[in-house]
Amino acid sequence: MEPSVHHWNSSDGQSLAYRSLGEGMPVVLLHGLFSDSNVNWVKFGHAALLASRGRQVIMPDLRAHGLSAKPHDPANYPHGILARDLRELIAHLSLVDGAYDLGGFSLGARTTVQGIGEGLKPRRAILGGSGLEGLMGWIHRKDFFVDALRLFDSATRGDPHWLSIQFMKTMKVDRIAAADLLAVFENAQEEWLDAFTMPTAVVCGTEDEDNGSAVKLAERLPNATYFAVPGTHMSSVTKPEFGQAIADFLDAA
Repeated sequence: MEPSVHHWNSSDGQSLAYRSLGEGMPVVLLHGLFSDSNVNWVKFGHAALLASRGRQVIMPDLRAHGLSAKPHDPANYPHGILARDLRELIAHLSLVDGAYDLGGFSLGARTTVQGIGEGLKPRRAILGGSGLEGLMGWIHRKDFFVDALRLFDSATRGDPHWLSIQFMKTMKVDRIAAADLLAVFENAQEEWLDAFTMPTAVVCGTEDEDNGSAVKLAERLPNATYFAVPGTHMSSVTKPEFGQAIADFLDAA
């Protein structure tokens, strides 16, 4: 079963895309930086698993990613733009507080934190590939990717940016749009974490500390459970255990 692709317009007139698969209680899942909804959620079977368990899986391509618009005007990247797009998508889909689930991987988890911190109220939340230090020090974390864009054509194998650059090349990243988006990333706020009163799954690879400690993140949140899955930051989201952990968590409700 292949997901359907849909397009909608943001409040600033940008055409943004999302994939949808299955029917039932909606779960909105956001992909990671420089990835897209197909690679993170469809390609390795996570969306199909959730759909088989009676879920409608809604998977946006974030602004500057995938099938969504990649404008080259910095004015289209104000602070908090990804969370704003998320709120507008939730409204566009007429999703009601407490009647959908929400989560993401890496940048998708970061966007979920800001979205909930600024008022979204899903029934359950999923934070994948994320740790406490990465969220609270996101400005520092983004510098790594700014450097990766700067070294895009010159880094050699063995450089710490090498793997990220190869992934960007595979994904045919628009470097102008990516740089404009990275420029407005900001640290998570403590009150955003306090807003996670709903049951929350923190799902992270046992070898993934790219964004800090997932265990510490689960301990910091008001109502969270840590789920360890195999892999590094790059590989964990490709493992069947990643999707299984999400599916089991949502089923437990």
